[in-house]
This record gives sequence, structure tokens and C-alpha cells, in this order.
Amino acid sequence: MSYKKIYLNHFGYTEADWIPCEVCRKTAVDIHHIKARGMGGSKKADFIENLMALCRSCHIKYGDKKQYVEFLIEKHNALLQRNSS
Repeated sequence: MSYKKIYLNHFGYTEADWIPCEVCRKTAVDIHHIKARGMGGSKKADFIENLMALCRSCHIKYGDKKQYVEFLIEKHNALLQRNSS
């Protein structure tokens, strides 16, 4: 299963749904690996705790930059907690 499908299935989205950026709430266009393989992430990086929806602007600003990994993890974990309740 592709990482995009893992994300969509977990949150109950379809390809046609509007998906908010997890940082700024604009329209997400990318499913980002929070910890990419090149940044010490697992070779099996396609699990929901490591996948987050981002708009292009936030992906450019925060994605694949070590100084923002913890920030992205906190944002994503808050969404996962809200979704599980």
C-alpha cells in the first residue's frame, strides 16, 4: 500500500476530499515523511505516525529540515490523538 493510501485510509479521506495542512490548515498537497530515510528514519517509513499532510508552502518551509522534526512530530501527534478519541 502506498504511503498516501495509508494516510487517506487512516483518516477516512478519499482522493477527492479536501485535506487540511496539519500546520496551517490550508489545502494539503503533499503527504510528508516526518523522518525521512535520509534523516535517520526507518527504511520502513510508511506508517501513520510518520506521515503528515502538508501544503506546499509548509512542506518547503518545514519538510526535511532537522530543526523542525520535533515541531512536526508534535503537530502530527496532536492530530492523531484528536482522531483517536
